[in-house]
Amino acid sequence: MKKSISIWSFNGPDSLEGKLKVAKAAGFEGFEVDLSGDGPVNMKSTDADLKKIRTMADKIGIQISGLATGMYWGTNPVSADAAVRKQAAAILKKEIECAAGLGLDAILVVPGAVGADFVPNCEIVPYDVAYERATAFVKEAIPLAEKLKVTIGIENVWNKFLLSPLEMRSFIDSFGSANVGAYYDVGNTLVTGYPEHWISILGKRIKRVHFKDYRRAVGSVDGFVDLLSGDLNWPEVMKALRKVGYDGWCTAEMIPPVPFYKHAPDTLIHNTARAMQAIFDLK
Repeated sequence: MKKSISIWSFNGPDSLEGKLKVAKAAGFEGFEVDLSGDGPVNMKSTDADLKKIRTMADKIGIQISGLATGMYWGTNPVSADAAVRKQAAAILKKEIECAAGLGLDAILVVPGAVGADFVPNCEIVPYDVAYERATAFVKEAIPLAEKLKVTIGIENVWNKFLLSPLEMRSFIDSFGSANVGAYYDVGNTLVTGYPEHWISILGKRIKRVHFKDYRRAVGSVDGFVDLLSGDLNWPEVMKALRKVGYDGWCTAEMIPPVPFYKHAPDTLIHNTARAMQAIFDLK
C-alpha cells in the first residue's frame, strides 16, 4: 500500500506547488487533488492545464494519486430539481475527463444525498427516489468512464444513503461494469459500524481508500481526529485490507478539519505521514 494525502488536509501553503512540496517533504508518495469551482483542477481545466499539473508533480517527485470533489454537496445528483441533476451530471463528466488527463484510473463520487446534517438547508430526498436517481446518474456516465478507463468510485459518506456494506455492494454490482467501484473511507463508517466488515464485504471492489480517525462518543462531524487518536481498530483494518489483496493508494483526508494547528500548520502533514507509516507497520 502507498501513502497519499488529500489537498483538503492543508491549511497552507496557498499554491498547489507548495502543497506538493510539503507533502513530498513529509514522506508522502501521492497527492489527491480535487475538482472545484476555482481550484487548480476546475470545470474549465484544459488538457494543457492538467498536463502542467502532472509535469509539476513529476518534477517534485510525487504522484497525483486521486481526484475527489466536494461539488456534489452543493449540486445533489438526486435533487428534485432537474436542472441541479443536469449540473451534477456535468460535474461527473468533467471529473472523468480530468482524471484521464491526470493519468488517473479512479475518481471519488458521491452519487446523491438523502440528506446531510452538516449542509445548511440541505434538501431532503426520499430514500427510494434517491436510489433510483443515483442509479440513473451513475449509469449515464459509465460509457465515458469505460472509454477513458476511469473507475467511478462510490464513496461512503455522511449522506444518509448506502448505509450498509451490503447495500453498497449491491449498488456497485447492479451496474455490471468494472468501471464502478468503491472509494472507501474507513473513518466515515465508524459512527455506525466497523470498517473491517465493510472492507471484507466490498473486497476487490475497493479502488481507493481514505484514512480518517473518529471518536464515537462525539457522534457528529466534530468527532474526526488525528490518525491513531480515535476509535479506529487499525490492526483489524490493515488485516482486512491485506486479506482482500488491496495494495493501492491510502489517502489521508483530514476533514472535516481536524482543528488545524494554529502555529506551524504543516506539522499536521508531517504528523499524518508518520501516523500512516505506523499504521502500515501494524501486524
